Amino acid sequence: TQITYLSLNNTLRMHSRAARGGATAASGAGAAANPASIKERLLGWCQQATQGYKYVNVTNFSSSWADGMAFCALVHHYLPNSINYDALNPKDRRRNFEIAFKAAEDNGCAPLLDVNDMIEMGDKPDWKCVFTYIQSLYKHFVMMPQAMAARAAATQAGNH
Repeated sequence: TQITYLSLNNTLRMHSRAARGGATAASGAGAAANPASIKERLLGWCQQATQGYKYVNVTNFSSSWADGMAFCALVHHYLPNSINYDALNPKDRRRNFEIAFKAAEDNGCAPLLDVNDMIEMGDKPDWKCVFTYIQSLYKHFVMMPQAMAARAAATQAGNH
């Protein structure tokens, strides 16, 4: 768990610097790994990935995700062929959750959130539940491909 935590922190830090054009901010490379900085960086990743999506304004890990549109936008950003984003309706929360969670699960993401639980939580889902699921999406969409690319590069370098 500690290794995953540090790995997630390092990956989010690199992603954060890349989004700023490589500039290092005060909270950048020298910042200690702590839950608040990881939460902030993960939120920044969500904001960047969902920027420009209609009906989506990610400002937190609770109410921003309550209608399912942010989940759909995030999954659509990485898997554009798995969701017809233009056909979604922010008032149809159940359908949005079903579409986002199914698309993510069909592409190898762990099913950590339940549609019925999200519906029951209403306008303010438990931020810890949402955060945990978003963290798993980040690992799946960002960290796993980076690790596979690094392994492939190391293997290729070893073959030369």
